[in-house]
Amino acid sequence: MVSRLPKALHLVGGLPLVTYALELAKRCGDISPVLVVGHRSQAVGQVAGDGVTLVVQDEQLGTGHALLQASDILRANADLVLVWAADMPLLSEETLNKVVVCQRNNVGPLSMVTIVSDESRGFGRVLRDEDGVVLSVVEENHLTKPQLKIRELNVGVYCFDAEWLWSELPLIAPSNEGEYYLTDLIDYASRQGHTIGTIMITNESEAIGVNNRIHLAQAEQAMRQRVNFDLMERGVTITNPDTVYIDSGVSIGQDTIILPNTHIVGASTVGEECIIGPNSIVRDTTIGSGCKVECSMLDQAVLGDDVHIGPFGHLRPGAHLDEGVHVGNFGEVKNSYLGPGVKMGHFCYVGDASVGARTNIGAGTITCNLGIDNKKYRTEIGKDSFIGSDSLLVAPIIIGDRGHTGAGSVVTKDVPDDSLAVGVPARVIKLEEPPTDE
Repeated sequence: MVSRLPKALHLVGGLPLVTYALELAKRCGDISPVLVVGHRSQAVGQVAGDGVTLVVQDEQLGTGHALLQASDILRANADLVLVWAADMPLLSEETLNKVVVCQRNNVGPLSMVTIVSDESRGFGRVLRDEDGVVLSVVEENHLTKPQLKIRELNVGVYCFDAEWLWSELPLIAPSNEGEYYLTDLIDYASRQGHTIGTIMITNESEAIGVNNRIHLAQAEQAMRQRVNFDLMERGVTITNPDTVYIDSGVSIGQDTIILPNTHIVGASTVGEECIIGPNSIVRDTTIGSGCKVECSMLDQAVLGDDVHIGPFGHLRPGAHLDEGVHVGNFGEVKNSYLGPGVKMGHFCYVGDASVGARTNIGAGTITCNLGIDNKKYRTEIGKDSFIGSDSLLVAPIIIGDRGHTGAGSVVTKDVPDDSLAVGVPARVIKLEEPPTDE
């Protein structure tokens, strides 16, 4: 990978490669997955989390040596051992279940997964005799010229009879490079006269093993297509799937429309009947139903139902917009709560603030939250208030219910309920009868 990051921690569809392998193992196996790790094992172990048995391979001496490290744990707990590499994020539960069934019906000691493909991606070739019986697997760097023409590849997914595995695995001899290849067991079984079970997959994306950045991009593209197609089958409209990037763990409701050049990533959820995009980024954000997000960026925000953002809005971490809120073009909200029905005009910044229901915030309004002591202070605005265009609200400050500010005011003092602040600096006038919009 030419990387300081362990290969298992590179991301596909927003998740580390190893996460796909472990989630698959938990669904297919009867015991906790056993993860053998080498390079930067502590970092990989932190991502693996609970419910996984971690085994460290101190010396990276090949796949056979890696599996041998897990023998003490698996020997007493499993009659069948299912093995594959953690760099195949598109491998399916169906394929793993098939190879297990194949081995349960096999009189021989192992079964394996193969694929016929013109793109080898570093996989070894499956050698068969004239009757189609598997004889061995030859690693790519050991192939002869005639063997290079073989198109059946060893995907690297095996199901072993445990008793046979643990008796034969310690007998693997090192290669010329000093590595112990797990594929040697196929040759051992063949020489012993055993039948080697095989299942052949036809979906090439399942067999994408990530060995470099090119493979990583191929896996990302295939995963993105899988996620998008699955969402469309569940009732989500994606007008141009080739330009939409949605992470694996994202949830999107029925009849939502995703427009081109949109990214929905991380721990994001989107409700029903929304329109997201075009040209929008949604990261770690919860969006209710009936929302519209147009050409905007949302990062660690929460939106209630029927919220409208943009175009060119920016919700930063801690933004919480309640039901029916509207944030116009070039509006920015950070670490703030906007109550139900709040209307926030264009070219506004609301940071470290709470805004009451049905309040109108005029264009160009700014909450000045950074004090001269370099600390952040909050602005509190009551319900049914009206903040005039180009108002500067200098925190800490409280504007009461039905409070008003005149256009261009610089408000440095609290404004009581039913009062108006006007001027620079603003003076407060008690209103006998609150002004209306007429």
